[in-house]
Amino acid sequence: MGTGLSHFRGFVAESFRDEGRVEGRVEGRVEGRGEDILRILAVRGVAVPEEARQRIAGCKDLAVLDVWFERAITATTVDAVLAES
Repeated sequence: MGTGLSHFRGFVAESFRDEGRVEGRVEGRVEGRGEDILRILAVRGVAVPEEARQRIAGCKDLAVLDVWFERAITATTVDAVLAES
């Protein structure tokens, strides 16, 4: 005879799966945003030294990446993109 908890176990398991999906989507957005910034700079002919490339690719803060992305659209140097505001 079952305990009647299979629905609960299914709900908990599904919650953990959803949490993993959300986390994966955020990680994907972060990684993609860094790649977008580097691509914009490359297309615009802005030189990106290896140290700056690593800083952009290694950043995990989506809010910071969003600021850098917007700056990359018009900045003439990578220093202007990464400048503290």
